Amino acid sequence: MSGFRFLEHIADVYIEATGKTLKEAFEQAALAMFEVITDTSKVEPKVCKEIRVNGFDEFSLLYNWLEELLFLHDLESLVFSKFKVHEINRNHEEWTLRGEAWGEPFDESRHEKRTEVKAITYSRMEVIKKGDNHIVRFVLDI
Repeated sequence: MSGFRFLEHIADVYIEATGKTLKEAFEQAALAMFEVITDTSKVEPKVCKEIRVNGFDEFSLLYNWLEELLFLHDLESLVFSKFKVHEINRNHEEWTLRGEAWGEPFDESRHEKRTEVKAITYSRMEVIKKGDNHIVRFVLDI
C-alpha cells in the first residue's frame, strides 16, 4: 500500500507517507510535501530534475531528499507532481539516494497556491518498517 496522509499537529504540517519499499515511501513523502504547496494533479511533468543526496542515516537522507526538492521549488519556482527514487544505498558510513522529480514552473493561472513550506524539520521524524510496509513521518515548518 502506497500513499500519504496528514496527521494532527498544532502549528505545522505532520505527514505520514507509506510505501511497499523505502523508495516508495520517500516518493510519497515528496508528493505529500508538494500537495501542501499546490494541487499536484494540476502539475504537468514537463521538466525532469535529477536528485542525488546523501546522509549519515535514513533520517538525514529523508531530510536531504525533501530539502533538495524544496530548494529547487524556492530557487527555480518549480512544483513537482511525479517522483521516482531509483536507488537508496547504504555503505559503512553513508546513505545515498538517486532519484528524479518531474514538474513544471509554478503558474498562478493554473496552479493553486496553498501553503508555503518554510523548512523540513527533524521534529517527530520516523522511518519505520511495519509488516510489508515502510512508513516515514515528518513535520513541515509552514
